[in-house]
Amino acid sequence: MSASATLDQMRAPVVREPALNVSMGFGSSQSFELMQRAANLLSSSTLVPAAYRKVIEKLDKYGNVKESRENPNALANSVVALNMAQRMGADPLMVMQNLYIVEGRPSWSSQWIIAAVNGCGRFSPLRFDIQVLGKKTVERIETVWQNGDRSTVTKKVEIIDKVAVAWAIEKETKERLESPPVTIEMAVKEGWYTKNGSKWQTMDEVMLRYRTASFFGKLYAPELLMGLQSVEEAQDIIDLNPDGSYTVASTSVDELRGSPRAQPAQRAEVVERTSEPAASASSVEVEPEASADQATEGELPLDHGQQDGHPDAAGDEPALSFQDVNRELLSANTIEDLDYARSLIKQIPDEKAKATLNSVAARRMRELAPPDEPAAAAQPARRARAPINAD
Repeated sequence: MSASATLDQMRAPVVREPALNVSMGFGSSQSFELMQRAANLLSSSTLVPAAYRKVIEKLDKYGNVKESRENPNALANSVVALNMAQRMGADPLMVMQNLYIVEGRPSWSSQWIIAAVNGCGRFSPLRFDIQVLGKKTVERIETVWQNGDRSTVTKKVEIIDKVAVAWAIEKETKERLESPPVTIEMAVKEGWYTKNGSKWQTMDEVMLRYRTASFFGKLYAPELLMGLQSVEEAQDIIDLNPDGSYTVASTSVDELRGSPRAQPAQRAEVVERTSEPAASASSVEVEPEASADQATEGELPLDHGQQDGHPDAAGDEPALSFQDVNRELLSANTIEDLDYARSLIKQIPDEKAKATLNSVAARRMRELAPPDEPAAAAQPARRARAPINAD
């Protein structure tokens, strides 16, 4: 029986486990490996743009290959394009053909934006209204460099002004949705019109339609564009500053450590007075420290608010006064609070007041430090006095 059972098992077909459905992505190693294989395949094709090709070839004027070099970013760019195509549910080759890299920024072609708006099913086909406003002279201020000196020049540009608006009907509400109007005057003032090789001078109506379509997609269907802008818009604004610089809004550490934190610290002054660490020291030692604090505060110069007879005048000013910083130092209960209070000393303009506050901060640091050495010194003193009392 066992032999026949073994033969039956040998004759039975092998049951295969169902293959796992692996999709491209970054969720697992198998998905990432599949995406790399697909990206490697597409980067070897000549149908994708040059930014995604493994080998970039330069041709001479006769069409012959003059130079060829490897593109180290081809695989990574293809992976990014595949990931975006998967998130959008679009064809990878279509995404690669319409996704341009302008100074490291991915941008959509305007034709793709119009196609995405028309094909999403939420709007009617995108339409454009163009109106001619007539001839106009527009002034534009440009920055030029002459002999290493920077100066501004006002240039006058004569144009035939036109205004364009992209619109569509929302199918759910039957409402007419319009993009912001774009004019040739706006293109001149923004610097799009006067750039070298600008298409605004030769194909103004086409550029008006492209720009209004980009604005329409950003306003009413941003999920279709994945937060990206059109390639024409990226090319127009990439060198907006004449010197090629970028302005980034930044906040310094001193601005983050502003006066809003000083207000709760003032309320902690009463807590500091009542929680004086007097249990570990004798009463004889506490009184000189308290008198030293009072003497220090008496020797310090008064701020402008107290000299005028208005103690609350300094609180209305944004800059911290001497008494505010001194109060922060005295009310610090931890080393972290003391570090914050010490950082406020540099806001005091008076050098003498700074030196006084630094001495107060040094004394407070010694008070807040762990009392290892004073305790060790006090214990031998008590042991030394014990035999004398016994004798």
